Amino acid sequence: MKIYTGTGDRGKTSLFSGERVSKSSPRIEAYGDLDELNSVIGAVAASLDPGDEALTDEIRNIQTMLLAAGAWLATTPGAASTRFLKPFTMHPAESLEGAIDRMNAVLPELKHFVVPGGHLSASLAHMARTVCRRTERRVIELVDHEDGESGPSETMKHILVFLNRLSDYFFVLARFCNHSRGQADVLWKG
Repeated sequence: MKIYTGTGDRGKTSLFSGERVSKSSPRIEAYGDLDELNSVIGAVAASLDPGDEALTDEIRNIQTMLLAAGAWLATTPGAASTRFLKPFTMHPAESLEGAIDRMNAVLPELKHFVVPGGHLSASLAHMARTVCRRTERRVIELVDHEDGESGPSETMKHILVFLNRLSDYFFVLARFCNHSRGQADVLWKG
């Protein structure tokens, strides 16, 4: 099977729901950033020590949740194809809250701003955090563009909460990666 089809050579692509849209549309921008985020998260997972299986599994689960969110972003609201999508609920955000609390419980109290850095895994987690924030802004832009005054659908609300929690998760994960490797956070003393 060929990877290239040539169907996008004129600047258009197909959504999961079948419509052809510009590759620069807000919907494509949003799920493109989500795809970039998932790639950065893959680098975070690859940077973990071999003994970090539970954490790696947790990150792989997050990547799966992002793929589910991406399927929703790649589908026009109200399209018949939404019936094939798994509902995106508050459960992913709630799972992240549990993980944040678990990691935060072993971290020293934070009294200064953190400068991204430290161990490679921490640095990559900070990168994931910033890409996640950009992705969140793109999804908000999509919601504003498509839903205007009516506001986001329940699914989009859940995806937005998930992305907001996910950036928090990666901030705490960065600190956790430094701490578990005996490396102090890089603090801004300003």
